[in-house]
Amino acid sequence: RCRPMTPPRTDPLLALRDALREFADARDWDQFHSPKNLAAALAVEAAELLEHYQWSETASDPAKVREELADVLLYLIRLADKLDVDLTAAARDKIVLNAKKYPVEKARGSARKYTDL
Repeated sequence: RCRPMTPPRTDPLLALRDALREFADARDWDQFHSPKNLAAALAVEAAELLEHYQWSETASDPAKVREELADVLLYLIRLADKLDVDLTAAARDKIVLNAKKYPVEKARGSARKYTDL
């Protein structure tokens, strides 16, 4: 008797998380993916993204920027997986918190930190 197929995940972050788990597992890299190592790798990738904007407001190679953005996202997803953090829920919670810290009537058009509004 055949088992029914599992429907594909509809949440793109969960699908990426699962793909990253499989990718790391196939290469036996999980042993290297401690939260500290992943956080360091994330910081390095973010710096590589910033490097494309050094001395310029626009990137000279949009394809390379795209790759760096993907690296940042993938390391972030992997780190969240290791820490058992639901990124979607965390991001939604942070938007709510930021809305309280930066009310429209005080923050609109301002780049000041919430403590200075």
